[in-house]
Amino acid sequence: MKTGPWRLGRPALAAAAAALLCACAGCGDQGGLRSAGPTPTAVGPERLWPTLPPASRAADDYGAGETAVVKGVEVPGGKLREVDPVTIVRARVAAAPDDYKDIAADVADCPASEGASKDASNGAAEDCPVLGGYYRDLTGDGDDDLLVAVRAPHRQAYLQAYTYRGGKLTQIMDDKDAVLNVHLAGRSIVVRAAADLSGYEYRTSWSYDDHQKAMLPTRDEILRTGSAHTPDVPSPSRS
Repeated sequence: MKTGPWRLGRPALAAAAAALLCACAGCGDQGGLRSAGPTPTAVGPERLWPTLPPASRAADDYGAGETAVVKGVEVPGGKLREVDPVTIVRARVAAAPDDYKDIAADVADCPASEGASKDASNGAAEDCPVLGGYYRDLTGDGDDDLLVAVRAPHRQAYLQAYTYRGGKLTQIMDDKDAVLNVHLAGRSIVVRAAADLSGYEYRTSWSYDDHQKAMLPTRDEILRTGSAHTPDVPSPSRS
């Protein structure tokens, strides 16, 4: 005959009650509370060199928090999907040729895309360094922003983000690194980049800061990858 769960309920309950009475009466030490030893004393952070004067300015210019209005590019209806990413990158290169001199010639030779309304993983042509744009809401205003990658010499890449606000096309992120890959986590852009140490990589999370009105590197860390060799590519100086 098959025994149902209800047949086991009462004996199990009785056994549990007996064990509880035994523990209260002190019969044996099975099931009783045992000390885990002394609790370690909590140690707070200790300030070192308290007489060291605070810095008056940052040591390096990391480029974070900088924005730029892109002039000469029309955004029909304020919809970035209607604008060719190649056109936007060309405008930025033309406005700051010294900053993009390593990609200026290649970007100038890029043919215009037939359409920019869909996410793409490749550029307009094989020899064009401008990769297809991804459209996501990075700023949290409910409208699509544009994320563009541009290949640079020595296996480097520019990562640029653009938004449309106040009737102006605005660049809110411009980072160059030895990029391994890029992920989007919510509204944060997570960039994995080659590190100077073999077997390690940089991992930076960029998030939009509503006060600065720009993408900021809210988390920057170096992590062990476990691989025996990190790609031999130069990495820009980091903060």
